[in-house]
Amino acid sequence: MSEGPDKESQTEEPTEKKVRDSVEKGKVPVSREASVFAAMLGLLIVQGFLAADLARGLAVTLSRLIDDPSGFRIRNGADAVEFLSVIGGHVAQLMVPTVVVLAVAGIAASSLQNAPRIVFERIKPDGSRISIGRGWGRIFGGQGRVEFAKAVFKFFAIGLVVSIALRAEEAAAVNSLFSDPTSLPELILTTSMRLVSAVSIATIVLVAVDLVWARFSWRRDLRMTRQELKDEFKQAEGDPLVKSRLRSLARDRARKTMLAAVPRATLVIANPTHFAIALKYRHGEDAAPTVLAKGQDLIALKIRELAEQNNVPVVEDRLLARSMYDAVHVDRVIPHEFFRPIAEIIYFLQSRKKQEKV
Repeated sequence: MSEGPDKESQTEEPTEKKVRDSVEKGKVPVSREASVFAAMLGLLIVQGFLAADLARGLAVTLSRLIDDPSGFRIRNGADAVEFLSVIGGHVAQLMVPTVVVLAVAGIAASSLQNAPRIVFERIKPDGSRISIGRGWGRIFGGQGRVEFAKAVFKFFAIGLVVSIALRAEEAAAVNSLFSDPTSLPELILTTSMRLVSAVSIATIVLVAVDLVWARFSWRRDLRMTRQELKDEFKQAEGDPLVKSRLRSLARDRARKTMLAAVPRATLVIANPTHFAIALKYRHGEDAAPTVLAKGQDLIALKIRELAEQNNVPVVEDRLLARSMYDAVHVDRVIPHEFFRPIAEIIYFLQSRKKQEKV
């Protein structure tokens, strides 16, 4: 029984969300060959800048031990500890920088491929990692065949390079048998540097190809089926029923806010039962009349009711109310073509209000 979508049906490129989720889970493209190549470069750095002096000190200590063993008196446990401390100190001076440089090189190789991040999900127990079936599939699947091809290439390429390099050093190795033993560390260091350099050059093509393959393979594994695209789109857009409900709630909130502003209106232009527009204009404060609310049918009746309850004048003008309803927007100034008729109405209302006071 298949545990995932059929590879043949995964014909669509992954979406940004799919890629982002993969990165957040720690599933990123990684080239193992790049890490190995970085380790070899780190080893070259150690050999070129650190190993010569450190190996020379170790060689001097060992030569003293070989030439004059009696100079190291070991009579009790304390003498043995001191002797091992001397040898171990020289070995540590050689090994610690090597380990540090190799560790830095490995971290740098991983960091340059992908931004460092802490992903706790990668360390959670996963039964599929110890599954015999999954392991068999990884070994003999497509990725396993690729890894086998890379291993074969490295075996023959490195074997050829090493054999050529060793053949070139054959004469020097034979001559070292008749030379001073203290010169052996330098010979070994020089030979090893040449070997590592040759191997690095031989595998640089493999590293470049593996970097490209890692990215391609990662994108290929993230491909999606058409159904997955539809499901993700539906999830991103939201269920139609939920979206409809949210729109309804938004309209209700906007309607309540709009009706709450009606008591602050200066006047209401209305078609007796079908349309109503509440306007606000304060002389000296507003540049032009602003629409506080507008509505049709039941909303129009509610606007009229609120206006009458708060002593806001209601002016019935069928033609003006109908034409304004389609042209105006809430919380915006009325269009320029309505300035004159509205100004006349406001002037009439203000004149009538003055007469009532007299």
